[in-house]
Amino acid sequence: MGLVEGSNHHLSARACLTVFVAGLLCLVATLAKGAENLKGVALIVGQSAYEHIATLPNPANDARDMAKMLTDLGFDARSVTDRDAAKLKRDLERFVEDAEGADVAFIYYSGHGIEAGGVNYLVPVDADMSSLKDADNALVPISAVMDDLKKTVPVTIMLLDACRTNPFPPGAELRRAPTASASPIGAGGLEPLRGAKALGSAPATENLGTVVGFAAEPGRPALDGAAGENSPYAAALLRHLAAMKGTEFGSVMRMVTEEVYLDTKARQRPWVNESLRRLLYFGVAPQEPTGDDGLITGERRQLLLTIADLPDPKRSQVELASQQDGVPLDALYGVLKALGTEKIPEVQRTWKSSSMPRPSG
Repeated sequence: MGLVEGSNHHLSARACLTVFVAGLLCLVATLAKGAENLKGVALIVGQSAYEHIATLPNPANDARDMAKMLTDLGFDARSVTDRDAAKLKRDLERFVEDAEGADVAFIYYSGHGIEAGGVNYLVPVDADMSSLKDADNALVPISAVMDDLKKTVPVTIMLLDACRTNPFPPGAELRRAPTASASPIGAGGLEPLRGAKALGSAPATENLGTVVGFAAEPGRPALDGAAGENSPYAAALLRHLAAMKGTEFGSVMRMVTEEVYLDTKARQRPWVNESLRRLLYFGVAPQEPTGDDGLITGERRQLLLTIADLPDPKRSQVELASQQDGVPLDALYGVLKALGTEKIPEVQRTWKSSSMPRPSG
């Protein structure tokens, strides 16, 4: 792993993935020479076997595969599954202790997550309706974990595959404490973490920032994927983090975002909230694929980065054309990449007039 000094233009926090990734892409595409070797620790949590609310088939698979991948990237990684409130809080407390002295703390969580009153909570497997009456004790507030890590760890990364729909009955309300006022539970899962944007209160230990990745855009649910497999978000993380090859972390997260977007046919698009003040690299370069496999892998990554740079109005044009003409998004974006993205506003008319080659498949 390594951190590299960025220019002043990139020091301010970005709350929007589009701005975040555009700045990082133009800074660097390969591992900078002389990057410092860093110590990384990771905690991976998979919550599948919920006792009183909807079970989730894939988080345990996600946790197993993510733990192996992060270990291969050089992290000291620990994986836990199906934790009740007491065990999950103890896991997180132990992780904060273990992270002291590390350079990067990495948390991946797959399971139910909810938001109420501006606070995001991880949902333990023993949660039930009574948990909502004393949420700060019966559930796990995320911001408290982030605040503790920022006191002793320069860089904190938290990836939350938890933006699923509310697992509690419609209209259910949450109280942080038994005597606190009630707040409605958000219907679309987690919301942006306020703590991820702030760097002004950095402790004496230099804080180089945080990255909080959500499986879906704020207020939008995420898909769990086919039973027995990985969620779309976990599958994209496994595919692209494992093949970083020295590419800067922000660019890799761009690829993850657009991979999920394509694989879910535009139904889900991950979102990143970050405040990094350095360029971040980790992992060692795996053996490069050769022949046709290498060509396909490289083309796919370039396609994903091209898509990430598109503004939402142009993206909407492509999605509409895909729906109207039955053209797969991958193929349509591939043709547009080859011809130039300035063709996108004409895409509906062009397919029908056959002046642009129609992709097969």
